[in-house]
Amino acid sequence: MKIIFMGTPNFAVNTLDEIYKAGHDIQLVVTQPDKPFGRGKKIKKSEVKQKAEELNLEVFQPEKIRKSDAIAKLEEYDVDLIIVVAYGQILSKKILDMPKFGCINVHASLLPKLRGAAPINWSIINGDKKSGVTTMMMDIGLDTGDMLLKSECEITENMNAGELNSLLSNAGAKLLIETINKIIDGSISRIPQNHDEFTYAPMLDKSIAMIDWQESAEKIHNKIRGLNPDQVAWFKYNDNNYKVFASEIVDTETIEQAGKVIKTDKKGLLVATGKGVIKLLEIQAPGKKKMRAVDYLRGNKIDDGVLLI
Repeated sequence: MKIIFMGTPNFAVNTLDEIYKAGHDIQLVVTQPDKPFGRGKKIKKSEVKQKAEELNLEVFQPEKIRKSDAIAKLEEYDVDLIIVVAYGQILSKKILDMPKFGCINVHASLLPKLRGAAPINWSIINGDKKSGVTTMMMDIGLDTGDMLLKSECEITENMNAGELNSLLSNAGAKLLIETINKIIDGSISRIPQNHDEFTYAPMLDKSIAMIDWQESAEKIHNKIRGLNPDQVAWFKYNDNNYKVFASEIVDTETIEQAGKVIKTDKKGLLVATGKGVIKLLEIQAPGKKKMRAVDYLRGNKIDDGVLLI
């Protein structure tokens, strides 16, 4: 198959690699432009670009894929498929109609659930017990095209978004190769989505990351793991913001005021919530490295009985 691949973050790298290993003709890799990153604002290549350069593949980085000059570039290639994995820009109908067999997206949810930009995070934040990947034919809607194949996986109680990302990245790569093989042998089937059943997974906003201690321990735990390592949940103590990377639910009931530090023990920091008690296992104080809560508390103090904001 002659293929144009479009993708940007680490999630897409495995799929690009599997297409290459399968012997398909990757004529062009399209990814987002290099951007300044971190405090030093050093220019950083996308993970997909790094992989493409490792494989000696041609890379194209348009600011806007829908502009005429970008479309003209794509028209130089007579391809069978365009494969899109977390690219980060919306394709025009003109692009969708270019390849012989259409454009296929690898989406990190079990469609029609969790259409949108951040399905991995929201599946955990929502407390879902299972997730998966779907290969789908792209159309002009947002993740509304016909489904091709699906692969399911379990979301365990303490799995975070980074761990689920890795799991689904591997699953998506394998599923895409299976999808291509079925297109080649003519056995693929298109399944329309039930649009009445869709849910939405919007891009993460920084405002979601602040912990609301009035929520239940379960909801707070889901938020902490669902935002790790992306936005990262946080709370305020003594006018300083503390990030939280890991937690566990200790109890489902408590009579203590929400946000009250109940005690510290050998495993973490216990805090009352609107319903239940949560133990903070891994935190990061201002100016400090991420560390286990117990290690931080050996040299620093968060008083029992104080209310966290």
